[in-house]
Amino acid sequence: MDSVDLNVLRSVLEWRRAGQRVVLFSVVQTWGTAPRAPGAMLALREDGVVIGSVSGGCVEDDLIARLHDGRIASDGPPVQLITYGVTREEAARFGLPCGGTLRLTEERVGDPQWVAELLARCEAHEIVARELNIETGEVVLTAASKTDALEFDGKLLRAIYGPRWRLLLIGAGQLSRYVADMARLLDFEVLICDPRTEFVYGWEEQHGRFVAGMPDEAVLNIQTDERTAIVALTHDPRLDDMALLTALDSPAFYVGALGSRVNSLKRRENLAQLGLSVEAIARLHGPIGLHIGSHSPAEIALSLLAEIVAIKNGVELKQKKPVEGA
Repeated sequence: MDSVDLNVLRSVLEWRRAGQRVVLFSVVQTWGTAPRAPGAMLALREDGVVIGSVSGGCVEDDLIARLHDGRIASDGPPVQLITYGVTREEAARFGLPCGGTLRLTEERVGDPQWVAELLARCEAHEIVARELNIETGEVVLTAASKTDALEFDGKLLRAIYGPRWRLLLIGAGQLSRYVADMARLLDFEVLICDPRTEFVYGWEEQHGRFVAGMPDEAVLNIQTDERTAIVALTHDPRLDDMALLTALDSPAFYVGALGSRVNSLKRRENLAQLGLSVEAIARLHGPIGLHIGSHSPAEIALSLLAEIVAIKNGVELKQKKPVEGA
């Protein structure tokens, strides 16, 4: 579940609470090459305003046209199935590549309470399944796990929703500002911890949210989970190692620390002397980032986030510089 689609649901909730009619479209099946994967969402307001995407643009145009020419009836069934791209001509018309086909649910949103509950549970960092009965339009929310995937059997749609991916930065220096800005563009929730008050100046709210306390406390206080990455960037082992001792024993999917290969080896030795297990130390990424010949803060931030996104997406790291002796 992409958190971009959570923004679709936020708009659905806002529009319905304002008394406006809303139709929610969800991609449930694709064949061939399709622009959006199953689970992608688009909300269409009664005046034709849309948010979200289910294709490259042409299908969206047709959905708006369906509203204006009366093909979307306000008193029709609560849920319908729509298929685009059955014929080669239709696929070409709707911009579906290589004869791709996609099937959508067209769902008239009534009581938005399920939307509010789903968003609240995602904000609490829960993973939630939304079960939509195609015949009745009834929605049921249940707990889900990170290994669950969208399921659709023609009668029941079970879609998975989760919280945003998070990035906790230890240190508020210059590099952290570049990392924070790029991470936000990638739709990460950015958290910063730095007990050094001298570094707080200039960190406006749009860069990220500060977490109070010492680094090890911050790792615990944010309730680190499998959708959290933690990177130590202070270059001060008194702060970085505090965070790493806690982070490497947490469920975080990525834990890294800034430093050269020599310093990274020394850090591993220090962590071992502090009692951290061999298995936990092996999880540490250092030097951080993919090898792209980076030198400037912006380039280092780019290589770091490329590595984090690759791991998040389950991609093998092929441009990683090995740590000598690790």
